[in-house]
Amino acid sequence: MAEHSPLNGIGLRLLAAFLATAMSAMVAVATREVGLGQIVFWRSAVALIPICAYMALCREFPSAIATRRPGLHLTRSLFGALSMALSFVSLAYLPVANAQALGYLAPVLTLPLAALVLGERIGPGVWVAAALGFGGVLAMLGSALEAPGQGALIGVAAGLGYAVTMAFVRVHIKSMTASERPSTIAFWFAAVSALAGLATWPFGWEMPSAQMLGWLIGAGLTGGLAHVAATEAVARAPVGVLAPFDFTGLVWALMFDAVLFGVMPDGLGMLGVAAITGAAVMVTLATWRPGAGSARRAK
Repeated sequence: MAEHSPLNGIGLRLLAAFLATAMSAMVAVATREVGLGQIVFWRSAVALIPICAYMALCREFPSAIATRRPGLHLTRSLFGALSMALSFVSLAYLPVANAQALGYLAPVLTLPLAALVLGERIGPGVWVAAALGFGGVLAMLGSALEAPGQGALIGVAAGLGYAVTMAFVRVHIKSMTASERPSTIAFWFAAVSALAGLATWPFGWEMPSAQMLGWLIGAGLTGGLAHVAATEAVARAPVGVLAPFDFTGLVWALMFDAVLFGVMPDGLGMLGVAAITGAAVMVTLATWRPGAGSARRAK
């Protein structure tokens, strides 16, 4: 059983943010050589290794694989696989920091969606954050339109699609946790996503070089380990304490952009990154302040 320690929880959440951003950077490298379906397969299949190892350490393997709600897992996994694919397309056309910032729109969009689907109430501060996030998207779109070619515009569109589908996935997972273990949800997401990626094999896969194979395996391992670290963090500290540390991923993203690709967002792009990140921080703080959850939930 995990020892309840906020300091340890924060450390694990910081580790999870680093691992998740490292996974995104490795995927961005992989998009230079192999196809989308192939990346989804490797990212998901290899992630099963740390996920299953973690389940075994928690004495939940193989019992946690069993579920009485296969339909819920299939829906979550298919939308999750679509969301993952869109994020990978975004990483193929945008700097990691820009793609990461667009991903931060997910919590901004989750609350309005939760209000519609789960009957939760949201305050005016969330709508202000949503407007700020929308302004950030417009700034990033302006940056994309100024870029040569249409690649950046495709990346922004894919990033927006990722945020929307991830918002749905988050709400769906929230409803699933009433009856399903987090490890069960993680296992079936990885398994179904791996099968979805494998289904693209007949359409032609590139034989990756030894170096590229290392990037693909690394993406899977860091993605799986990020899930384990995030789960253990929640076991040690309140979610409200941990949530703001997710945004340290943007610092790592800027570092990976500089080290691996030698690029930084331009002025307008950085303005969009800052606006979206600020909106996500506002929503996170509003969501996890004491008593916020009970205040928002419809009676």
